[in-house]
Amino acid sequence: MGSKVIFLLLTGALTAYYIYSPIPDGVEEKWKLMLADSFFRSLSHLADFTELVGLKDYMGVMMFITFAERVPLSTDNNVTVTESVFNGVEVVVYEPHRHSNGELRRAVIYLHGGGWCLGSSRMGPYDLLARRIANELNAVVVSVEYRLAPAHHFPVQFDDVYGAVKHFLKDATLAQYSVDVKRIAVSGDSAGGNLAAALAQQLQQDPEQQVELKAQALLYPALQTLDLNTPSYQQNAHMPILPRTLMVRFWSEYFTTDKSLYEAMMTNSHNSLESSHLLKFVNWSVFLPETYRLRYNYTAPSTGSSDNSKTISAITDPRASPLLVEDAQLKVLPRAYIMTCEYDVLRDDGIMYATRLRRAGVQVTHEHYKGGFHGAMMFTVWPTDFQIGHRMLNNYIGWLDENL
Repeated sequence: MGSKVIFLLLTGALTAYYIYSPIPDGVEEKWKLMLADSFFRSLSHLADFTELVGLKDYMGVMMFITFAERVPLSTDNNVTVTESVFNGVEVVVYEPHRHSNGELRRAVIYLHGGGWCLGSSRMGPYDLLARRIANELNAVVVSVEYRLAPAHHFPVQFDDVYGAVKHFLKDATLAQYSVDVKRIAVSGDSAGGNLAAALAQQLQQDPEQQVELKAQALLYPALQTLDLNTPSYQQNAHMPILPRTLMVRFWSEYFTTDKSLYEAMMTNSHNSLESSHLLKFVNWSVFLPETYRLRYNYTAPSTGSSDNSKTISAITDPRASPLLVEDAQLKVLPRAYIMTCEYDVLRDDGIMYATRLRRAGVQVTHEHYKGGFHGAMMFTVWPTDFQIGHRMLNNYIGWLDENL
């Protein structure tokens, strides 16, 4: 009997030790986040092991999350759901059943997150989000199923999104879905927010594009890869869901399978002399309000020579880092909604973009969640059902309703 008790106590202690992680008290529902994170960490450890022994690459194992959360796409009483192909790219289209006396409808182009390596518009949280937007806003929602890294590197993801959106913005396609050409928004979370911001910029510079977006809604977006040592990267280096190591891995695998880039990014020494003139656009000592700088002092990332001009060109491309553009390219952009979370390595990217857009004269709504963590808005489905996720979702849809 004694040995069984000792075994149970040891098992319980080990389980508690594994589940527990030092999450700041300011995080909402921190114990629930610990439980959710224990699953993510377990899968990440398995992915590390399988890659180490050569069985499967890291992202191949992490794709389990994407497959596990996939749901069958089906039409319901409020929304018609169809799968289509726009310019060779798979999309999922959500059309509300109700019409407003024959009036044209709004539209939201949505780009899912997942670090350009994971995720799918067919996952439960994204399906739920699209249905709510379609039903509550009487809007057509187009979710783009772009190709993923590491099988496909930048700029494939952007090109997929851009090609699909250009097809959707054609007069014939908008007429097919009864969309009001003056009431179209682009939105996305995390890596999807990156793609949405880049898309809004590139559409404005496209001489062939006649349709202008009315709004862009960016949810905890990744917007620059030159400085991976901002205060939020330092403060939240070990936060659940998206620790700094994982975000750096996402960035590096977005560009290349060469592990040397990951190693350089981890030490923030991946910039070259060719990219040094762009560091002014991501200088957080200039664009980050004092309240977010905390105890951190600005040090410009180191620069050096590089023999990989292709990778350097990709890192500094504004289609990958939307913060790396002049103010003249920002001032023509549509009104923006930017959501950030305190406990997120990407917090400062979003805040710096909000600052720069405002200075350029763009109407910006910046909604910051002091108890929020990365990806929280998608934590609305059991068993990862968080109150803050529902609050974020309601506020986000409310902004779209008022501004689109």
